[in-house]
Amino acid sequence: MLDINPFESAKKKLDIAAEVIDLKPNTLEYLKKVERSLIVSMPVVMDDGSLEIFEGYRVHHSTLRGPAKGGLRYSPDVTLDEIKALAFLMTFKTSLLELPLGGSKGGICVDRKKLSTDELRKLTRRYTSEILTMIGPDIDILAPDMNTGEREMAWIMDTYSMNKGRSIPGVVTGKPIEIGGTVGRTEAPGTGMYYILQSLCERQNISLTSSKVAIQGFGKVGSVVAQILSDVGCKIIAITDSEGGIHSDKGLNINKLISWKQQGKSLKDYKGNKVEIITNEALFGTKCDILIPAATENQIFSGNADDIDCKMILEGANSPTTSQADIILNEKGIIIIPDILANAGGLCVSYFEYIQDIHSYFWNLERVNSEMRRILLRAFEFVLNLSSEKDITYRTAAYAIGGERLARAHELRGLFP
Repeated sequence: MLDINPFESAKKKLDIAAEVIDLKPNTLEYLKKVERSLIVSMPVVMDDGSLEIFEGYRVHHSTLRGPAKGGLRYSPDVTLDEIKALAFLMTFKTSLLELPLGGSKGGICVDRKKLSTDELRKLTRRYTSEILTMIGPDIDILAPDMNTGEREMAWIMDTYSMNKGRSIPGVVTGKPIEIGGTVGRTEAPGTGMYYILQSLCERQNISLTSSKVAIQGFGKVGSVVAQILSDVGCKIIAITDSEGGIHSDKGLNINKLISWKQQGKSLKDYKGNKVEIITNEALFGTKCDILIPAATENQIFSGNADDIDCKMILEGANSPTTSQADIILNEKGIIIIPDILANAGGLCVSYFEYIQDIHSYFWNLERVNSEMRRILLRAFEFVLNLSSEKDITYRTAAYAIGGERLARAHELRGLFP
């Protein structure tokens, strides 16, 4: 795959949408910049007594419509431009859903598999201390992302609270239920994807239950959506993780695969009847009805877009498709449900957790999922209507809607001084 700057790729999507809504040049320029970014160094004494210094980032793209909101990822491949792109994406996602939030993101350059639990805890707490002035319930709310989860959020909450002298659960979402988390948060991205996909299939007169599905990524998002789709009757014919995966035209047993992964094993090592080992590259050439990229960004690009043979793409990952690939896929007539809509269930339920923390009043799962479904399908309705009215793609419509709301907020607030 070519080396693609993720931030430049994200801004191109806004350029396309800006033409639809006649975005003023000054506003366009403003939205292409991040409000602030912080690079921090984190010294950690390792278990063997040696000192390692890790680099981390926290970026606020926009707080025009409310406090920033965004995840924290741990990866050896994290870059500042990647974090800027993801913060940018979050801004448009919150705006599209009409949530009173902005967009942020954070990351640490680390291979968490090489760290012990104690080393990981020290790294997480030191990172929190370094970004203390940039975060808080009314400034920037953190959430889990790639290779982070409830445990890391609990550490962040505790570190922040100890510095402030009182318990402040609203500084993070995606934390354990026992300390202010919400039911339904872990499954929310996959559940939300199902709601959107179900609605689209009904509108397109497509039988979802008889669809063949291929999924790249079998983590917190991919495994949940695979389970839901399998339960409603879809045939999951191909799945990959970071090391490769498996394919079977007869369909894969998702329950067994989830159990296999929970044992710390790779999908490519799974043995089953008439199961074929495939690479991540081969997955994108699999003939299917629905393709779900749920791994990481820039996986569908100009070099493999021509190979894709499906009716629709449901983007579970953030920015899995480059601008160049978008053009190719649109020419092929493939429907793309963009990431800022498709995987927004996680953001939606994170917002619910945030307001539950503020009010110290918690909802049951039925209310969480009902409210999420209402918000997601309302946003989808806006996207469908604008797409039809302007004859544009769902992605362009989604960015146009988010951009128009941000432009209005920018106009109303004006510039200081």
